[in-house]
Amino acid sequence: MKIVVCVKQVPETANVRINPETNTLIREGVQSIVNPFDMYALEEALRVREKQGGTVTALTMGPPQAADVLREAVGLGVDDAVLLSDRAFAGADTLATAYVLAAAIRKIGGVDLVFMGRQAIDGDTGQVGPGVAENLGIPHVTDIRKIERIEDGRLTVERLLEDGIARLRLPLPALLTVTKEINVPRLPSLKGKLAARKKEIPTWKAADLDVKAERLGLDGSPTQVLRIFTPPKPSGGKVFKGTGAETVDALLTELASGGISLRKK
Repeated sequence: MKIVVCVKQVPETANVRINPETNTLIREGVQSIVNPFDMYALEEALRVREKQGGTVTALTMGPPQAADVLREAVGLGVDDAVLLSDRAFAGADTLATAYVLAAAIRKIGGVDLVFMGRQAIDGDTGQVGPGVAENLGIPHVTDIRKIERIEDGRLTVERLLEDGIARLRLPLPALLTVTKEINVPRLPSLKGKLAARKKEIPTWKAADLDVKAERLGLDGSPTQVLRIFTPPKPSGGKVFKGTGAETVDALLTELASGGISLRKK
């Protein structure tokens, strides 16, 4: 079985910086980590390989330092890794990102299963996974919490819902986005870390893929951030003192003065 895992390098929450001219995240020179949800995708891909055989390839799109997340993936045990890095990809929204990732997966060729985390912590859209699947023309299911079985070219999975689970069956090739309930990610071994240091990671640019220039980066992104700012910290507030009944009555009076009435009629 040929498996691809799409991973993303994201800024650590405390280190998020914004380019004031483009309103996009500044990734160069910022301490980054592997998107936490993608660690579960990596782990599940490795578990499937252990049961089904085959290979696992880690794929990411980003600046040159995004190769760090691929080396971490190699340290965990993936067979191959590919970095998609080109100025033409910069500023891509979810639509443009999904387009490039899908083109890279087609170039890899013969992929049976694609894994992704349910969302990235820097964007929280959850749109890239389904977007990749739509570009590839393959079925997909999001928020997978368990793979029950893979047999006869079909997958049986459990999808996490707000009020329960859904049990679904779909044919291969397919794309799955996974939740943190699916497994516990492993730690890299010493052997894996040594292998990661020596691993040659190829970089593919736009010219290496079958893509159209007008669908890349900012120019190929129909959704763009026009303005971004830090919301002001809430100030003021009111403290009501007295007995429980007195404070409740004072609160209701205050709400009523603002046009909100919670008193029973």
